[in-house]
Amino acid sequence: MAIIHRTTLKPTKLELLTAWLPTRPWYSGGGTPELTKAGGFRLDDPQVEVGIEFMVVTDTSGTEPCAYLVPLTYRGAPLEGAEHALIGTMEHGVLGPRWAYDGCHDPVLVEQLLAFFEGRAEAQAQSVTDTPDREVTRSCDGPAPSGLPTAVTDDDKTTELSFSRGAALRLHRVLRPAPDDPSGVTGRVTGAWNAPDGTRERETFAVLHSGTES
Repeated sequence: MAIIHRTTLKPTKLELLTAWLPTRPWYSGGGTPELTKAGGFRLDDPQVEVGIEFMVVTDTSGTEPCAYLVPLTYRGAPLEGAEHALIGTMEHGVLGPRWAYDGCHDPVLVEQLLAFFEGRAEAQAQSVTDTPDREVTRSCDGPAPSGLPTAVTDDDKTTELSFSRGAALRLHRVLRPAPDDPSGVTGRVTGAWNAPDGTRERETFAVLHSGTES
């Protein structure tokens, strides 16, 4: 069980993301992002070593507000071989130095997200210790992919994790109403966040696609 500490972070998560988001192919804002933490949830690392957070941030720097899904992991030491996925480092008031990563490239987050799809893990409240988040829902028809992804690729809206036999996990980085998913979708995670106008929005965060290769 992850413990949520009420303490300081230097720099803050939003400060790190303000510098990092414009480097992503799915970021559509203009100039410097103007970010607000709008929602999200956490998953527990069974080894209680890695913090796992799915944060939703809203950016009001463009002509219209836009919400982004940012899966994050927090570690007490660098993750070997993941230099390309490092968002930045922070000083945590209780835990000391923390390395923040794009969680799509962290095997602990990937394993726990797949476990959540299958019902073997439970979504936790973003800012409260040991409290399930009932707004986050999941479905899965059949087993999730096994093992770790063979590739992680970004486009202008999503990040896709490719697995063996053609299976894929797709995270919707830009949160807006999307067209119906094509055939082959076997799992879905849906969550909610606060829009800048005060309304509560809800959208698909991630989907699983069954494999098609023999």
